[in-house]
Amino acid sequence: MLVLASSHARAETVADFYKGRQVNLIVGYGPGGGYDVYARLMARHLGKYIPGNPAIIVQNMPGAGSLRSVNYLANAAPRDGTVIATFARDMPLIGIVGNPNARFDARKLTWLGSSSSYGNDAYLLFTRVDAQVRSIADANRPNGPPLVLGGTGEGASGNDVSTVLRDALGLNLKLIVGYPDSNALFLAVDRNELDGRCVGLSAVQSSHPQWLRPGSGMHVLVQFGRSTRHPDFPDVPTARELAMNAAARALIQLAEIPYTLSRPFAAPPGVPEDRAMALQAAFQAVHRDAQYLDEAGRLKIDVSPIGSEEVRRAIERIAGAPPELLDYMKKLLAESKG
Repeated sequence: MLVLASSHARAETVADFYKGRQVNLIVGYGPGGGYDVYARLMARHLGKYIPGNPAIIVQNMPGAGSLRSVNYLANAAPRDGTVIATFARDMPLIGIVGNPNARFDARKLTWLGSSSSYGNDAYLLFTRVDAQVRSIADANRPNGPPLVLGGTGEGASGNDVSTVLRDALGLNLKLIVGYPDSNALFLAVDRNELDGRCVGLSAVQSSHPQWLRPGSGMHVLVQFGRSTRHPDFPDVPTARELAMNAAARALIQLAEIPYTLSRPFAAPPGVPEDRAMALQAAFQAVHRDAQYLDEAGRLKIDVSPIGSEEVRRAIERIAGAPPELLDYMKKLLAESKG
């Protein structure tokens, strides 16, 4: 009886804490991009599964490819369970390789999970069909014109993937960074300021679907974040297929680990255990919610969730990579911030 009473009291404590409160969901990017779409969808459903049913309020905090938001989460956000965040999938890798601007340890964050493990997604190199570089063969020409791509701040997936593709596949790429968000990048390509960009399929489907229509003036040269070709792009090779040698393939495989936690959600370190468990359970429950799944289907975004333990295992795989590979990745990522 005492055990049951104690358990009941703890459950009431979580519900009492959240009742009438607001939980801020920080998005490390501006409105309208892929991470923002996932965050706002999550915000519409998460509160009903947290004891006490708090209101979930989305707050955009763009900066440095979402590094600003993770630093805030780890160092300044309240640790009481009233703040959660979603940010670039590359952030754990950025932290592990020792980026001087990364003031966090990904292993200490309170992970909720990831809405996507890239089960039905792919990271794609989209280019304009009227660009000077129109194929992988063109991009491999050492004396040919570079393929001009765009990126946001450090840690952004598009930047990192572009740099990895350059080194692992020997592509002649020029990366222009500093665009404020994903929508600015779409616009820059449409205006012919850039030849293309690396971006997730789900982000294109939800935020810029015109690129997928016949006659769009865009095509895909390579897909990343997958060991096999996406069924919608059976004629487009994966980066692993194009790797120049075993070392290049190992680099690609390390860089692809973050795609296991493609749409990550976390709370700060040190959240009380009962509230952390409540947030983790609520996160999982949302992905079984019929209304959430219906909305996700209409938004055409990938839902292949993993829980907190799977996220932690992916992070440990990154941390356990050979030191020489992590050092090489550190140098590549330093270049990609511009």
